[in-house]
Amino acid sequence: MRRFLPTALAVSLVAAGAWMGVGAASGRAVEAGMLPVQFAVPAEVVSVEELRPGQTLGELLEGARMSLAEQRAVLLSFSEHASARRMRDGTEIVLKRRRDDGSLRAVDIELSPDETVRIVRSDGGWRSQLVETPVWVDTVFAAGTITDVLWNAVDGNAALGSMTTGDRAQLIHRLDQVFQWQVDFSRQIQEGDFYRFAFERVVRPDGSMRSAMLLAAELVNSGTAIQAIYFDPSGDGEGSYFDGDGLSVRRAFLTKPLEFRRISSRFSSGRFHPILQRWRAHRGIDYAADRGTPIMATADGTVLRRGRLGQLGNAIELRHGNGFTTRYGHMSRFASGINVGDRVTQGQVIGYVGMTGLATGPHLHYEMHRGGRALDPLAVDLPAGDPVPEEAWDIWQTSRAAHLALIEQLPREAPPTIADLTDEEAQALNERVRTEGGT
Repeated sequence: MRRFLPTALAVSLVAAGAWMGVGAASGRAVEAGMLPVQFAVPAEVVSVEELRPGQTLGELLEGARMSLAEQRAVLLSFSEHASARRMRDGTEIVLKRRRDDGSLRAVDIELSPDETVRIVRSDGGWRSQLVETPVWVDTVFAAGTITDVLWNAVDGNAALGSMTTGDRAQLIHRLDQVFQWQVDFSRQIQEGDFYRFAFERVVRPDGSMRSAMLLAAELVNSGTAIQAIYFDPSGDGEGSYFDGDGLSVRRAFLTKPLEFRRISSRFSSGRFHPILQRWRAHRGIDYAADRGTPIMATADGTVLRRGRLGQLGNAIELRHGNGFTTRYGHMSRFASGINVGDRVTQGQVIGYVGMTGLATGPHLHYEMHRGGRALDPLAVDLPAGDPVPEEAWDIWQTSRAAHLALIEQLPREAPPTIADLTDEEAQALNERVRTEGGT
């Protein structure tokens, strides 16, 4: 596909208000106002090509009327930064030609949204450099009431209307990561729950988000306010999240081993088994999920068993501190590098959802034991992680006040959703978010 950028640039010269000066000869005031619009023809013609499926960079350059020698020189310069054999379909290549003779002056090849290889003709041939996409930092705020699930509440929030669906999904994913020790969003969210948050974003010129850091968030779940406040006492970028009292939001175990999944069967002393057709105890939690969904270790531990484990099919058992063990059953396969005796960390992917063993469909069976006794994973009260260090308490109080101030400016009432706005209101809101970095 080929796109051509505008071939003429309108330049308007406008005096700011009416400038008053003094004429050198007459001594009288001279008034300068609007100057007529002048049209300047750009010195080059710019076109944008996209790499088609199966097409090589060399083939694209050949179709762009480049000589064989030029093609080789451009490919050689490009190879200083990336491999032409590994380019993705749809990669944008910008060709810049001189208007007078049509000769190629420069080639820009996008490696990613954050990096571009710029190849420019010089007296000595072609030279290249890696150009990083410029970014700016802003803060985005949002608040709202949850009517069904957190995903829909955040995704439909009008304050985030200028963001792409993918970028909004990143914010939701980060909220789930931070609150995963306190709230299981798949089962504990109630209609009428409320959220407020402030993210610091790194934004590209096209408005897409390179990264986002959650500064502060509050979730009111069943009438109880839960806060998460970022604190990095050493300033090395390895901070963590604490509640308003300085206690870590992190727990020894995650509330669930999967993200955003539905519980299909709970811990029970008597459940009718769909395959065995009889009543029996169900000493774990079943999570309905698609085949291949990543399964996470809910706590740091050591792989005790890995392989076929009776009716659980492909399963992994982990040993944790204080006499705890966890089991993960019906896996389709194990994560690479996970073997008996290996250490795993909380949140590490250890396998993938399947339906091996005694299962009617793809799901994860998750168990927790302590001292050989089965526990209900949804009812275990586990201690928090380490609180804010005593020596950093003064710094924490200052940081906490600054971060909480960001979300306390937001009202505790439901704002309109994107669907509630007229086209004019949505356009005005998007413009305000773009210029102010939030709402």
